[in-house]
Amino acid sequence: MKYMMFVCSDAEPDTDTSAEPDINEWVRENDEAGRRRQGAVLAPPTAATTVRVRNKELLVTDGPFTETKEVIFGFDLLECADLDEAIAVARAHPMARGGRIEIRPFADFEQ
Repeated sequence: MKYMMFVCSDAEPDTDTSAEPDINEWVRENDEAGRRRQGAVLAPPTAATTVRVRNKELLVTDGPFTETKEVIFGFDLLECADLDEAIAVARAHPMARGGRIEIRPFADFEQ
């Protein structure tokens, strides 16, 4: 199954002071295992452009649409056997401690 993994900040990070896992090791391990299909770090929210259409009028706004403390830093496209494997992959990501990870399966419109 394919999962989108959003790597986000969190207002309540882990208070554990032990060393976090190494992100380069996490990427290498999951790339080699074929679980991480793609991933990237995103530009900061100040670089965002929000696009909306209201009553057929295009509304383009610089910056994020909402003011929030949480920020999406990046994403990884995972291919895992099931949700349990995707959770195990996310748990090992350094941002699972310093931020939060959101995992969403891709919708299957053929079912």
